[in-house]
Amino acid sequence: MSGPLYSWGRYPAAPQDGHTCGWLSDIAALRDRVAAAHGSTLPYGNGRSYGDSCLAASDQVLHMRTLDRFIEVDWLQGTVLAEAGVTLAEILAVAIPRGWFLSVTPGTQFATLGGAIANDVHGKNHHLRGTFGSHVRRFGLLRHGEELLVCEPTKHPELYAATLGGLGLTGVIAWAEIQMIPIRASEIDSSVVRFDNLAEFFALSAELDHRHEYSVAWIDCLAKGTQTGRGVFIVGDHARYGALDIEERFKLRVPLTPPFSLINNLSLRAFNEVYWRVHPVARTRTRSSYEQFFYPLDRLLHWNRVYGRKGFQQYQCVIPDAVAEVAVGELLSTIAESVQGSFLAVLKRCGDIASPGLLSFPLPGTSLALDFPQKVALVPLFARLDAIVREAGGRLYPAKDAHMSGSDFRQAYPAWEQLEAMRDPSLMSRFWKRVIA
Repeated sequence: MSGPLYSWGRYPAAPQDGHTCGWLSDIAALRDRVAAAHGSTLPYGNGRSYGDSCLAASDQVLHMRTLDRFIEVDWLQGTVLAEAGVTLAEILAVAIPRGWFLSVTPGTQFATLGGAIANDVHGKNHHLRGTFGSHVRRFGLLRHGEELLVCEPTKHPELYAATLGGLGLTGVIAWAEIQMIPIRASEIDSSVVRFDNLAEFFALSAELDHRHEYSVAWIDCLAKGTQTGRGVFIVGDHARYGALDIEERFKLRVPLTPPFSLINNLSLRAFNEVYWRVHPVARTRTRSSYEQFFYPLDRLLHWNRVYGRKGFQQYQCVIPDAVAEVAVGELLSTIAESVQGSFLAVLKRCGDIASPGLLSFPLPGTSLALDFPQKVALVPLFARLDAIVREAGGRLYPAKDAHMSGSDFRQAYPAWEQLEAMRDPSLMSRFWKRVIA
């Protein structure tokens, strides 16, 4: 047994006892033993989910991280079959030198393969490649009282769809096989330009997204008036020439958790002003390492500690295309008026590629994500933001959520009843118990 384990946001403060899985053959017996003793359990990867979706209702989780072995690879076709506890970083370490990269990657390479599937993560290329689940060829699923099921789009298709984005509730993912994409070099050629307001973001997105593999923007969440939504727009593509090197950047570390958040109104406003001004007014081409482009925060290990002992919440929503510019403008104005928010506010367009997952988050529209230090003032702020998202027909991301009401969840994800019908009875998360009650 290992522990305590937490979600990445450290909110809610619900430490988990971790029961370690050493081998694939251990999973079923360990799950049954923990569930029998405590009523339920939940698979837990590397703790990169922000809210309570990775926390068991019983506070007793199956710690899957040690299941980190590669089972089979095909470097001619670019397929990797590995145990669920393998991290995306570990996959990249063996794939990049052989000319392959993840088809879809989230903003951290420290998520596990099983976690990427359970949350059907998305990335900067959703407009071209959809979600992570779109590239999962098959996976092994262990359900209570059943033999291992091999799920594919055409084999056990209902469980396949329910498990992609199913938050670890349909069974324990033992292993999975994914399809990679070919690359010629490990570096990224990108173009960067700053913009003055939200309208300019949408103009840049319409012009550039379809021309590039990757597209994302940083937003100054405190800007007001005619500058509401100002930020920095970044597009990128895998370099056509260069080395297939694994970057070995020196990692910094936040050594301890301070008693209070280091992110405050003064530091946030200063950072946002400087960050916006140091970026070019004219479009500038640059080349960067893949870690710098995809995973800038991964260089600072334990960066979640800067938010202090109370932790933080991330607010991530997606707004449908038809009302995106108006609704995102309202969200940003509300956040700016509250004088709260994060130094890393991300805005990006999602494409129209439907995910194979029942409860997948993205829809054709615009996604906004910000981190907020945990405080009582978030309750009224989130209530106002939720009302804007609800009226716009948008939804929140369960993998990042720690506050969504059950009614908002059920309205935004009407397929929840199908997932509940297929939920493994031995598995229950704090999130699921909160939103379906």
